[in-house]
Amino acid sequence: MNIKEKLEKLKADKVFKLPPVIDGASEAEINIAGKKVINLSSNNYLGFANHPRLIKKAKIALDKFGVGAGAVRTIVGNMSIHEELDQRLAKFKKEEAALTFQSGYVSNLGIIQAIVERGDLIISDQLNHASIIDGVRLSRADKAIYQHNDMVDLENILKEKRSHYNNVLIITDGVFSMDGDLANLPEIVRLAKKYNCLTYVDDAHGSGVLGENGRGTVDHFNLNGQVDFIMGTLSKAIGVVGGYVACSKEAREFLLNRSRPLLFSTTLLPSAAAAIIEALTMLESSNEYTKKLWDNANYFKALLLEFGFDLGKSETPITPLIVGDEALTIEFSEQLLANGVFSSAIVYPTVPLKTARIRLMPTALHTKAQLKKAADIIYRTALGLEIIT
Repeated sequence: MNIKEKLEKLKADKVFKLPPVIDGASEAEINIAGKKVINLSSNNYLGFANHPRLIKKAKIALDKFGVGAGAVRTIVGNMSIHEELDQRLAKFKKEEAALTFQSGYVSNLGIIQAIVERGDLIISDQLNHASIIDGVRLSRADKAIYQHNDMVDLENILKEKRSHYNNVLIITDGVFSMDGDLANLPEIVRLAKKYNCLTYVDDAHGSGVLGENGRGTVDHFNLNGQVDFIMGTLSKAIGVVGGYVACSKEAREFLLNRSRPLLFSTTLLPSAAAAIIEALTMLESSNEYTKKLWDNANYFKALLLEFGFDLGKSETPITPLIVGDEALTIEFSEQLLANGVFSSAIVYPTVPLKTARIRLMPTALHTKAQLKKAADIIYRTALGLEIIT
């Protein structure tokens, strides 16, 4: 099929959609097409994306450093503020070193392809993020997939394959973005030590959410210093843009020389780096932001469970409302928008077929009244579509 035919098939299957246009900042309520709706789709977990303190620091950096870095980091795009950010991230994550990238997606692409090669093996969780899957594809290593969070399956693969490879890298999400459950990191680290493997955790949805003052999933399990590569984003709870890896000093220096996004793409905006540093300062000084996030999430999930919704196996503020049918899920999302709630319909291929869901994301920005109103709208809309009875 050509592109036009493929597009028509998406429309015929009722899974075609275009992104909405948001007029204004990512708040608890947003304006779409002139209508104010409750926003339950943002990854702006803590409200930092539009926080006055971050905006102020970004403006100061604009005056000092300009709007762009002007070059790749390895030539002349490595400003003092980028080095400061790396050092602050390492301190925040309680690791030896850190290195920032232009986005979370780019981080996984750039790190994975650099640290493994032919003769190595990557063992990846079945439900890992698309950026991990793409990073694995770009590498020259062999790969194996273990069933989601199944430690018996992981060890069986290690028993069968470990002796055939030079290095083995076990990769997992810390928090799985579509289900909201946690990786069994203590057991993964134990197996990695037993079979002499490297470990890699994508903590995009754990940083700023779990652990002491939002230090992440590794900190949540008290495994600081025991995971070789901790990747995370700076665009979700941190509220800005970019990605990073926390690792050893030697790994950082190697990546500076061999990670292709750092070698061939302009450095992170200096104003973004300044805002991120301020976000880290705020997290280090107070747990009020993460406490508000969890308080809102627990309240909202309790309301939905009372209404009889299936929220899967979520252990975090990520709230998947499982529907199943792809077309019905998209219709549900569209009707919710018409009724005043903006929510994301997540369908195949983002999740497996027949597991489509509405992904709901309460944040620290929401009031209890907004969350109660949203839950009532979701319930009434679901009744009308006979999703629940």
